[in-house]
Amino acid sequence: MEKKNKKDPSQMRHGYTTGACATAVTKAALIALITGEAQETATIHLPIGRDVTFTIENNSINETTVSCSTIKDGGDDPDATHGALIVSTVSWQEDPGICLDGGIGVGRVTKPGLPVAVGEAAINPVPRKMLYSTVEETLSEFKITRGVKVIISVPDGEEIAKNTLNGRLGIIGGISILGTRGTVVPFSSSAYMASIVEAISVAHATGNDHVVLTTGGRSEKYAMQQYEGLPEEAFIEMGDFVGFSLKHCKRLGIKRVSLVGMMGKFSKVAQGVMMVHSKSAPINFEFLAQLAKDVDAPDDIVQQVSQANTASHVGDIMTGNSRFFNHLCEACCTSSLNHVKGGLVMDTAIYSMKGELLGRADGIDTID
Repeated sequence: MEKKNKKDPSQMRHGYTTGACATAVTKAALIALITGEAQETATIHLPIGRDVTFTIENNSINETTVSCSTIKDGGDDPDATHGALIVSTVSWQEDPGICLDGGIGVGRVTKPGLPVAVGEAAINPVPRKMLYSTVEETLSEFKITRGVKVIISVPDGEEIAKNTLNGRLGIIGGISILGTRGTVVPFSSSAYMASIVEAISVAHATGNDHVVLTTGGRSEKYAMQQYEGLPEEAFIEMGDFVGFSLKHCKRLGIKRVSLVGMMGKFSKVAQGVMMVHSKSAPINFEFLAQLAKDVDAPDDIVQQVSQANTASHVGDIMTGNSRFFNHLCEACCTSSLNHVKGGLVMDTAIYSMKGELLGRADGIDTID
């Protein structure tokens, strides 16, 4: 079989956020309500400062209510909402002003800590602002002063939400209407970092002063077994963003942070590298060899570690030496404390790919 070439990130196609889609269909529905004419397209102004035109898939019109829909195009970003149908239903209301709410498939906030108040539809602040300003501008353009009710729906939203963290964040019944730019940048770091911030904020707001940061789904599974008494929202997938996550924990006043991961990424954390993507700083094998020497490993083993090919190779060399892995965990804790300049109690646990606990360090709060 031919090897499939990876697409250059600079050539990846950008898409549009659920917030931008919701704004476009709202504008189309409002114009159709005013004019009685079905809309084929809708052009809106995005937060990044440019206009974009959306195709309207469907118009459902009667005298008092109009629904319009579009299909979300996420570009080359592997987002769960790519291809979702976004619907806006617009109607007149007796009271002046704009009433905005979520319908079927749009989640509702049930926990504090998010940028939307408990009880409200999960339509984030920037999309809310886009929706309000677009409705106001459209009413002004047609010289209309009547009150308007807008309901945003996503027919498959509840099913789509199962592939998101909404349930853990306390967003029940569907997806969130999101977006700060209006466009989706493929594999965006900022989007992932924003999700980390939300998760830590919810953990803090729901009374958790101990959070567990993991590097992925597998390590989270092991972490939940290790810290089975903690509520689900205390577990946060930080991915490669170790330093960013630790700083946000300290900023919010989280008292204890437990890191759970595997040999590769945590070998970097131990040496002070807080962005642990595979393309970040290389693993320092001399550093790992020194850790092996610290725990009195034989000289030939220390030599093997210094000449290893990968962190997993080091793990194989040191198999059975719990002192080494515990010492590596201690180094992760002290490096983390050094990065945030203290103020946290740190734990670290390192697991094998098969779920074997290789080493751990607990309750470290001073930089040694």
